[in-house]
Amino acid sequence: MKVLLTGGSGFLGGILTDTLQKDHELFSLGRSSSNTISCDLSKQIPEIPEIDMIIHSAGKAHVIPKSPEEEQEFFSVNSIGTSNLLKGIKKLPKLMVLISTVAVYGLDEGVNIDENQALNGTTPYAKSKIQAEEIWKSWALSNNVDFLILRLPLIAGPNPPGNLGAMIKAIEKGYYFRMGDGQAKKSVVLARDIAEHLPKWIGHSGVYNLTDGIHPSLKDLDSYLSHKYGKKVCSISEGLLGLISKIGDVISVFPFNSYRHSKLKSTLTFSDLKARRELAWSPKPVIGNF
Repeated sequence: MKVLLTGGSGFLGGILTDTLQKDHELFSLGRSSSNTISCDLSKQIPEIPEIDMIIHSAGKAHVIPKSPEEEQEFFSVNSIGTSNLLKGIKKLPKLMVLISTVAVYGLDEGVNIDENQALNGTTPYAKSKIQAEEIWKSWALSNNVDFLILRLPLIAGPNPPGNLGAMIKAIEKGYYFRMGDGQAKKSVVLARDIAEHLPKWIGHSGVYNLTDGIHPSLKDLDSYLSHKYGKKVCSISEGLLGLISKIGDVISVFPFNSYRHSKLKSTLTFSDLKARRELAWSPKPVIGNF
């Protein structure tokens, strides 16, 4: 099968590349000249050859913008980039897959949130991904092409970026502290599971949350990692955290406040039952497998 992948240099994209190129003819699209198709999707329309599956994994990652220009970059990369990719398609693929995010829901807490939840994301990142989803779905329906929109939570795998990568580094270096009792649960998914399932989904269409179905607590996760790296995890009590957060409420430059404290204590999990039922999604537990 001929597969076109955007964002192959990213964390998930790299794992998709390693997995898919074993059994499929893989074409990469990105800004670097090392790609099969060199193109800056935020500014250019690519020339896409005849392809069976398109996987659009490229995008600007979730960070807090520090200027209006950085805010606009989310829309240039995530929204306009998606539109430009679709404009480059001349021969219709069998399946087109958009890698999206659970951030589109705009929630800080909740249990087993499913795909029927309203898309209330308010950050530039979330808004740009909502726009990308709308563009993707509209194009697919207009052209009668099967499409998948995959809403992903925290992604686990070798050398992960973001919060998970920071946790691993802190545990390895011995300066990690568990905040409170660590009982809040968060949805996570293995990058490798996504890569291994994708080729099986030709002929399917829809919007799906993907998780490992376990939704480990922060304590489960840091306990696994501390054991893996042979380190001890110390905790900061809820009482002390409450005091620290009040200081942050008064001193704006302080990195911890009541909002962050509340978010840290809140469970946020997403249901993948639709994917299990319709796509035969059968993921491995994240803990013990990365």
